[in-house]
Amino acid sequence: MSKPTPISGFPEWTPAQRMIEQFVLDRIRATFELYGFAPLETRSVEPLDQLLRKGETSKEVYVLRRLQADADGPAGDDSLGLHFDLTVPFARYVLENAGRLQFPFRRYQIQKVWRGERPQEGRYREFLQADIDIVDRDTLPAHYEAEMPLVIGDALRSLPIPPVTIQVNNRKICEGFYRGIGLTDPEAALRAVDKLDKIGPVKVAELLAETAGASEAQAKACLALAEISAPDASFADAVRGLGVSHPLLDEGIAELAAVVETAAAHSPGLCVADLRIARGLDYYTGTVYETSLAGHERFGSVCSGGRYDNLVSAGGVSFPGVGISIGVSRLLGLLFGAGALTVSRSVPTCVLVAVTSEELRSASNAVADALRRRGVPTEVAPSAAKFGKQIRHAERRGIPYVWFPGVDGAPDEVKDIRSGEQMVAAAGEWTPPRADLKPLVG
Repeated sequence: MSKPTPISGFPEWTPAQRMIEQFVLDRIRATFELYGFAPLETRSVEPLDQLLRKGETSKEVYVLRRLQADADGPAGDDSLGLHFDLTVPFARYVLENAGRLQFPFRRYQIQKVWRGERPQEGRYREFLQADIDIVDRDTLPAHYEAEMPLVIGDALRSLPIPPVTIQVNNRKICEGFYRGIGLTDPEAALRAVDKLDKIGPVKVAELLAETAGASEAQAKACLALAEISAPDASFADAVRGLGVSHPLLDEGIAELAAVVETAAAHSPGLCVADLRIARGLDYYTGTVYETSLAGHERFGSVCSGGRYDNLVSAGGVSFPGVGISIGVSRLLGLLFGAGALTVSRSVPTCVLVAVTSEELRSASNAVADALRRRGVPTEVAPSAAKFGKQIRHAERRGIPYVWFPGVDGAPDEVKDIRSGEQMVAAAGEWTPPRADLKPLVG
């Protein structure tokens, strides 16, 4: 077999990186559950008509097809696609199971998703997301929009990563403002403004004219709104200073002020009102979130989401919700690339039990069993080589301790191969220092 060619956009971490990823997922999961979110996993595929129903996603969806058609096999596979986020499948799940769910329904979901994007640093075609959503029947109080940043702030603060800032906006502010200045296609205006960081204000102004029918004065007003940013509710005065009025604009200002003030009371500096944040997906209707990582701002958001009112409805009943998603693979890829995350050893093993001779391997296995029963990650040496060679095997793998079973009545001994200290020990009693028991991420 010839050497395989890597496929870009489908990350495969090393064992050490995978241990860091699992550590990160454990911390995120623990925080989600502290806030009362229940776990959920949905299927990987959804009908294409559902995936393409909202937002500009047609170029990103991977279609699911069998390599060879089977006339007698199941029909409809060519109308399925891999999900590009976890919100759309979650919305479908709520609709299918509404009669069995207790509302408001709080769930977290940690799964792979797939997008046919151009791979680049921190951006992949297969990646892991960690989502939380809250949905309710018919109405969803706005205070849940203020809760989202608190959960994410606590989850990310529990990790050994640079500080994050959550930029928040409210689509009602944008839509109300655009309608207040006379634009009749606020969604087109939102999509144009969402490209501000990518193409700059001049190109956005041109796009506003082309797609939203904006005059030069209207485009200038849209860009003025997008320039407003504040770490507190003072953004409201800046918006009103632009001289535009509309009931939806007032509603959005009040909701965004509540989000910013709630976050400031919980964690000062966590949230910033940033009115250039639009989010490209059409299903958002209220607060929207994007999150920047200190020192890595040029790579864009590592955590985003928002309020949606019209994504789920059936028979006159709607299920509004709000959610936010951590791009776990994106976050880790950026930090791995910068060498900003490390783990104290590349294997979970704490102790290597030496083998005196192959005839006595059962004695080494018994020691390993006793240590494992007490929660000490342990493996047995692969061969009964000279002890020096077995110690070097442990050193190469980063295992801190080597255990020597006693022979002919002699007691067992354990050696810290980093310091050289060796002591008499019993497998049923000895415990390594807490810092050595499991690999430490830093």
